[in-house]
Amino acid sequence: MDTILIVDDNQAVCNALSLMLELNGFNTLTCLSPEVALELIRLHDIALVVQDMNFTQDTTSGEEGKALFYALREQQPELPIVLLTAWTQLEIAVELVKEGAADYMGKPWDDTKLVTSINNLISLHVLSKANTQLTRVENDRMSAIKGADLCGIVFGSGAMQRSVDLALQIARSDVSVLITGPNGAGKDKLADIIHANSSLKTKPFIKVNVGALPIDLLEAELFGAEAGAFTGANKTRIGRFEAADGGTLFLDEIGNLPLSGQIKLLRVLQTGEFERLGSHQTKKVNVRVLSATNADLAEDIKQGRFREDLFYRLNVIELALAPLNQRQDDILPLVEHFIGREFSLNKQAQESLVSHSWPGNVRELENACKRAVILASSPKLTPSDFGLGSISHLSEDDSSVRSAQVQAQVQAPVQSQVQAQSDTASSINLESTKQLDSRGTELDKTQLEKSEIEAALIQHGGVIARVAKSLGLSRQALYRRMEKFGIDK
Repeated sequence: MDTILIVDDNQAVCNALSLMLELNGFNTLTCLSPEVALELIRLHDIALVVQDMNFTQDTTSGEEGKALFYALREQQPELPIVLLTAWTQLEIAVELVKEGAADYMGKPWDDTKLVTSINNLISLHVLSKANTQLTRVENDRMSAIKGADLCGIVFGSGAMQRSVDLALQIARSDVSVLITGPNGAGKDKLADIIHANSSLKTKPFIKVNVGALPIDLLEAELFGAEAGAFTGANKTRIGRFEAADGGTLFLDEIGNLPLSGQIKLLRVLQTGEFERLGSHQTKKVNVRVLSATNADLAEDIKQGRFREDLFYRLNVIELALAPLNQRQDDILPLVEHFIGREFSLNKQAQESLVSHSWPGNVRELENACKRAVILASSPKLTPSDFGLGSISHLSEDDSSVRSAQVQAQVQAPVQSQVQAQSDTASSINLESTKQLDSRGTELDKTQLEKSEIEAALIQHGGVIARVAKSLGLSRQALYRRMEKFGIDK
C-alpha cells in the first residue's frame, strides 16, 4: 500500500485529506511544517507528497512552499509532488510545475480529481522507476557484452540475447555445461562463446561430434589407442581428452554416445583418469567439458538409453537454446549477414522469411540464403529466390516435400537448357542465329555466342552465377563455353 505525505499547517486540512486518501486505499503521514516533512521523507518510503504553499500564519506569498518543493527535489528528484494552492499563488504553482512538480490544485480541492491525479502520478512514477532500472541493467549488460568475444554470432531476439548473456556468465566458471536445443539452432556457437570468454581461452579447444564417430572407433577417438590395439592401429594415437588437456572439450550430440562409452566418460569426468585403448597405464587430464544434444535426455534416462549419473555430471548448468521459429527477430539479421551487402530483400521476401517455420533452423536459413544468392536475377531478392513462394506455409512434417520442390527448382534451369539445346540441334532458326556486325557482315553462331557471353560478363560485373542465369546456362556450361572461346573472367 502506497504512503502519501501530507504537509499543511492547518491540522483540519491534514485530517480531511488523510481520511479521504485512506478511504481510497492509501496510507498517510501528516505534518505541519517543512522541517518535519523533510525528516519524514528521510525516514519513510514515500510514494507522493501533497504540500501546501504557506506554513506561517498570515503568510500568502507561497515562498515557503516553493522552498519546501526545492528541498524535497534535492532529496528525491523523481518524487511526485502535488501542490495545494490558493489563487494568489497560481503563478508560483505554474513555475514549480515547469520545474518538475507533478500537479497543482486550488483550495478547496475536488476529492475525485485529487484521487485520480494521485493514482495516475503514482502509476507513472512506478513505471518510470522500473524503466530507469531496466535501462541501468541494459547498460550494464551492454557494457559486459562490449568487452566480450561473441565469436561473430548474429542475433536480434530477446531469447537469443538471454542465451548469450547466460553463456557469458557461465564462461567465468569451470563447471560442465549441457547445451540443449534442436539441430542447426547454433549450439556450437554458444560453446565457442563459452570457451572464448573463459580463463581457458588460450588453451586447447577440441570439438568432437560424438554422433558422427563409428561405434567401434569411439573409444579410441575419445581416449586414444596404443599401436596394435586394433587392426590398422600402426602407431600410438592420442585421444580427444588428451588433446584437450588443460583446456576445453566440446562433445556434440552427446545423446548418441553408447552405454559403453558413457561408463568411461563418467569415470573421466569424476576422476580425470582414463586408459588408452590397448594400454593399462592410467593417464590423468584436467579438462572442462561442454556438451550438446538435441535429444530429450530425461526420456532417454527413463528408457535406459542414457545413464542418469552421467547426465548430472554433464548438466551442472543447462543452457537451453530455442528453435529459430521462436526467435523471429533473429531471422532478418541472419539473412542480411548470409547474403552480404551486395544483395537486399524486398518487403515480400522479408515477410516470407519471418513467417516461414524453418524446421532446419539457422542451418536451413543459411542454405536458403546461399541458394538465393546463386539463383538471383537481381540484387533485390524475392521470396521465389529463397524457394518460399507457395511452400512457405509448410510445416516440419512437410520438410521432405519442400526439399524435393527446392531440388526441382534448382534443377529446372539446367534441364530446360539441355532440352533447348536438344531442340535446336536439328533445326536452327536463321533469324535467331544470324545478326549483322557494325560493317553489315553476318555473324555466325559461334561469334554470336561469344559476343553474348562477353556482354553478359560486362553487364553483371563478372559474377558467374548471374551471367549463367541471364544466359539460361548452368555455371558448368558457362565455364565450358568461356574456355572454348578463350574468354577470361
